[in-house]
Amino acid sequence: SEQVVKIVYDELVELLGGTSSRLVFTKTTPNVVMIVGLQGSGKTTSTGKIAMWLAQNQQRKPLLVSTDVNRPAAREQLKVIAKATAQSIFEKPESNDAVELAREAYREAQQKGYDTLLIDTAGRLHIDDELMEELVQIKGETKPVEILFVADAMTGQDAVRSAEEFHRRVGTTGVVLTKMDGDARGGAALSIKQVTGQPVKFVGVGEKYDALEPFYPDRIAQRILGMGDVLSLIEEVQSKVSQDEAEAQLEKLQKNKFTLDDFRGQLRQVKRLGSFSKIMKLLPDQLLGGIGMPQLDEEQSAEMERQLKRTEAIIDSMTREERGDHRILNASRRRRVARGSGTSVSEVNQLVKQYVEMRQMMQQLSRSGIFGGGGGGGVKGRLMRRAAGMMGMPDVSGMMGDGSDAGLPAGLPAAPGHRKKKKPRHKKRK
Repeated sequence: SEQVVKIVYDELVELLGGTSSRLVFTKTTPNVVMIVGLQGSGKTTSTGKIAMWLAQNQQRKPLLVSTDVNRPAAREQLKVIAKATAQSIFEKPESNDAVELAREAYREAQQKGYDTLLIDTAGRLHIDDELMEELVQIKGETKPVEILFVADAMTGQDAVRSAEEFHRRVGTTGVVLTKMDGDARGGAALSIKQVTGQPVKFVGVGEKYDALEPFYPDRIAQRILGMGDVLSLIEEVQSKVSQDEAEAQLEKLQKNKFTLDDFRGQLRQVKRLGSFSKIMKLLPDQLLGGIGMPQLDEEQSAEMERQLKRTEAIIDSMTREERGDHRILNASRRRRVARGSGTSVSEVNQLVKQYVEMRQMMQQLSRSGIFGGGGGGGVKGRLMRRAAGMMGMPDVSGMMGDGSDAGLPAGLPAAPGHRKKKKPRHKKRK
């Protein structure tokens, strides 16, 4: 199984370019970088992001120019971005000749000592001959060292077809993928690389101007496989949780001897790993869907951590005997626990109810052999089992797609805004 993971992963990394590909600059300045793409792909924003990245990370001195003479709003947008990112921009509002505008911007860069000229070219809703001819003329006039095609990673095959056409007509040298912080897995990166033969240079991972990263094939390969960054999570767990402790907890889960005392210890282990949002960002989305937990924003993560503290407070307020055997928690004991933890009786009842449901589920899963050492579940199943074992957590790889909270450990709060669906009640027939 580990060999399969390695082979698939290594092949994907190789198909995506093997190593990170940076912008290529010459000693002759200014170096021109043309930014091309369809309207709405994030081309103008990416121009500003790249300029800011070059200034901060490579100590270059960029100059921006928009050659979209037919859309004043596009020029104004670049002006706003240049101001927000503290970058210089060349403007000539009265000009209606894109090629002449690019030529004058090049002269401006030469005269004022800018080593990089980024040209935000005109975009269209669809590819047309007029646009392509204009780009070819700008290319001939400014001799760019890079022509970057900007593609929206969310558009899938449309981005691939556009990349192919731009490369055929203009000769692109690289790709910038935007919206990689959304639901896109990165399949567009693989397809574009194969169709054009050109590397992905940057990925946009957010709306902020500093949300631009160099493209790393290994990280995108993990996204395509739906692996999240599980290996990093495993390393984190190994450094924070002892193997003996984790194996002991997993054995108790398998034998249905997992107590509230054990669960409290498990909560404390999870807390050592950091915030919920940090942990969940390292997990595959499919796994999170399987246990009924979406990715969380910072506010939701903070709310879950507050709920987790309340859960721990409830368990702390129990006696050792109560934590060892939940069945002795009668009504008066539960009222005492609620008072001692500063919570309500209903919260105590809910914790005990979830705990009992988890024990029952663990017993069923143990009988089904899901905790066994077999290779079922494929690559992702193997990785999930390994992570589960190290964390002392139940293996949820076999429950992907369930969508309920059944896979959550007892007392672990549901994600904010997420609740279990109630089973429909059926009226008894007379």
